[in-house]
Amino acid sequence: MKEQIELANGKLGILIPGLGAVATTMIAGVEAVKKGLAHPVGSLTQTGNIRLGKRTENRFPKIKDFVPLADLNDIVFGGWDVYEDNVYEAAVNAKVLELGLLQPIKGELEKIKPMKAVFDKAYIKNLDGKNIKSETNKYDLALAVMKDIENFQKVNGCSRMVMVWCGSTEKYIEETDVHKDIYSFEAGLRDNDPMISPSMIYAYAAIKKGVPFANGAPNLTCDIPALVSLSKEMGVPIGGKDFKTGQTLMKTILAPGLHARALGIRGWFSTNILGNRDGWVLDDPDNFRTKEVSKLGVLEDILRPDANPELYGELYHKIRINYYPPHGDNKESWDNIDIFGWLGYPMQIKINFLCRDSILAAPIVLDLALFFDLAKRANMSGIQEWLSFYFKSPQTAEGLRPEHDIFKQLIKLQNTLRHMMGEDLITHLGLDYYQDLVEAL
Repeated sequence: MKEQIELANGKLGILIPGLGAVATTMIAGVEAVKKGLAHPVGSLTQTGNIRLGKRTENRFPKIKDFVPLADLNDIVFGGWDVYEDNVYEAAVNAKVLELGLLQPIKGELEKIKPMKAVFDKAYIKNLDGKNIKSETNKYDLALAVMKDIENFQKVNGCSRMVMVWCGSTEKYIEETDVHKDIYSFEAGLRDNDPMISPSMIYAYAAIKKGVPFANGAPNLTCDIPALVSLSKEMGVPIGGKDFKTGQTLMKTILAPGLHARALGIRGWFSTNILGNRDGWVLDDPDNFRTKEVSKLGVLEDILRPDANPELYGELYHKIRINYYPPHGDNKESWDNIDIFGWLGYPMQIKINFLCRDSILAAPIVLDLALFFDLAKRANMSGIQEWLSFYFKSPQTAEGLRPEHDIFKQLIKLQNTLRHMMGEDLITHLGLDYYQDLVEAL
């Protein structure tokens, strides 16, 4: 497969629907790293290592030196937003990064101005931006997004493009007949079907233009048969959904450990307070429902109550998110976990995680953009389950349960990279070391 991967020559355009706190933090971070003002902490593609071969070989290169990823200096950013602020203004308003970091890159950030966005207030009641496309037909909106993609690529001289959704959480919807196949979907676009969301329009436009699409929100978006089949037909990688950042990140780290030790769990109560635009959007019950569904499935898929009823059969899992403006982008989460051990004796774990939502999400956006670009150059298409490591609710092929254990997700990601580059997969069995010793004796 190594010989089939196209080199990352030329510029890579990263297009982002939603130039809010997450997107501007990522863009500003990349520009700061380019100038040597900061380090890309949290990004596997920039700072992560990967083991190759046997432990005794001591081969442990950086991922960016192992697989042909786009160089940060070859990246060009663009995007859409319902607000007219350029990326510098949006980053200042988001109040995630200090002005001392933003000032040296002000010129680069001010050049990135949002294109008019596809927006439907029925999907996000709490936003009121005016930088919105005027087309009234959803098919025409999709064509307008395709035109934006074409123009951006031409003006910026990009050889390749990728799109990462960083927009807000849309209201909760479930799959209907309009999502079943591409013929029904395109008819629905022309008929302004209310079950086709703005994020689906972006995903459709990207796929039709051959642009990989990653969904960073819990929206249904490309997790529908119509767009999955279209992505395969067009040879385009897709995936999602919902960036795995604060509280869910901790769950996918801690729950596998409790499960590995066969410790029981009676209850897991999770609450959050968040004051940024995302928190304001999630203050609406319809939008919170979308996020809740994304977060609730994590424990069930890790713990498998059906297979372990004596340990997890009575698990009570409750999630709350509250909008609290004074915290801004600083998300605070509390978890109370009621566990039990030998002979059923009860114990408790309590976690208070004071995290920065966009600081955790920014490197995810960068990694997904670079890995999705790599996947396209490696002729991979359809759902990229090997990138589940980055998502709260990983998209999978129909009939497959998602893998939420972050350690298994990392093994899957690394083995996919090894497979791409013609290296042996690593199972961590290790018996051969000791068998060789026995034979030597």
